[in-house]
Amino acid sequence: MTTMIAALERLRPVRRSRTTSARRRESLTAVGMATPAVVLLIVFLVVPVALAFALAFTDARLVSPTPARFVGLRNFTLLFQDPVFYKSLRNTAYFAAVVVPLQAGLALLLALLVNAKVRGVNFFRTVYFLPVVTSMVVVSLLWTFLYRQDGLVNHIISTLTLGHVDGPDWLGDPATAMPAIILMSVWQGVGFHMIIWLAGLQTIPAELYEAADLDGATRRHRFRHVTWPGLRATRTFVLVTITIAAFSLFTQIRVMTQGGPLDSTTTVVHQAVHTGYDQQQTAYAAAISLVFFVLVLSVSLVQRFLTREKD
Repeated sequence: MTTMIAALERLRPVRRSRTTSARRRESLTAVGMATPAVVLLIVFLVVPVALAFALAFTDARLVSPTPARFVGLRNFTLLFQDPVFYKSLRNTAYFAAVVVPLQAGLALLLALLVNAKVRGVNFFRTVYFLPVVTSMVVVSLLWTFLYRQDGLVNHIISTLTLGHVDGPDWLGDPATAMPAIILMSVWQGVGFHMIIWLAGLQTIPAELYEAADLDGATRRHRFRHVTWPGLRATRTFVLVTITIAAFSLFTQIRVMTQGGPLDSTTTVVHQAVHTGYDQQQTAYAAAISLVFFVLVLSVSLVQRFLTREKD
């Protein structure tokens, strides 16, 4: 017995050594697999953000024979005196205020429709999702042609009114340019969030609906007391992602209106890109980007606070 105990005692360091070696190999493997992603995050996220913070306090230009000089808060002072910035801020807020509830609500409605077990539901899921996988540049170019004065949209309006009403110049009129872009953006993005809502709907236990049916609950009561509470985490994710995408509006503006007419569709991101690349004012564009970062972060935190799970 004593001999057996002694042999087991001698084996323990060997086992510990093997366990430590295996854990070390697993750690090295994990580090090796995570390294490419970490490098990409540092190069394309951390470094640009750090450069933006640094450049915002200088007079750097995209192409300049003189080196950048530290100017303190001058760029931010000029920014808060710039009427175009306030106009772009209003346009961004207007776009987000309309798109967020409209796109989230329409996506939820479509998710409820395609969640039903009926024939052909997979076809409708595919049709609703097709605009999402299409390039935004391609979609913007397509809708630009649709919105022309001799385009399909005005042709439909003329046909439905028997020629008594001529459609407006959708992208050339300050009163209709932003609503036209809102309509196109909602159409393009609603399919993605429909899939997110659909995934949330399918996580709700069927037993809850069966219990509601046994209690004689109507469809409206089922949605209010079963479906909507079960989508708490999903709606937080949907609202935050739509809000961030809405505040980041750029591609549609760049392709369809270039910020016009009369700056009626310019946004904060479009102004930053236009200032930094077209006008080559890199430092001023960096200041705009920092203000935009603070704005989006604040709105996202407020949304997260309002939609948090309450005890």
